[in-house]
Amino acid sequence: MEIKRYELSTAQWEQIRVLLPGKASDPGRTGSDNRLFVNGCLWVLRSGAHWCDLPERYGNWKTVHRRFSRWCHAGVWERVFTALTADRDNAYLMIDSTIVRAHQHAATGKGGRKIRRWGVPEVD
Repeated sequence: MEIKRYELSTAQWEQIRVLLPGKASDPGRTGSDNRLFVNGCLWVLRSGAHWCDLPERYGNWKTVHRRFSRWCHAGVWERVFTALTADRDNAYLMIDSTIVRAHQHAATGKGGRKIRRWGVPEVD
């Protein structure tokens, strides 16, 4: 299988495969192809496109979005991120500010700054 832009390599997939629901050993319906689904989610999230612009090779965009939302509410993505950040050898353990998007007016607002910096204790 040719790795396309925004998709997981085999090594990356093997690292998260066991953390995802929809395996044959799980109760309920088994996911037909978790890797294809995760790659579809990554395509949308990394490209910045709308869900309805998801290429057909990943399946119906509504189905992918619905499953993505269910996994969000079930805490699946949190578990994956927690497991990946626990691995100190992870070469991708960083936050790149170029992927963080904010509205042009998000820098200021009424009443001044309300966001507390991490690691700084709150003052009452």
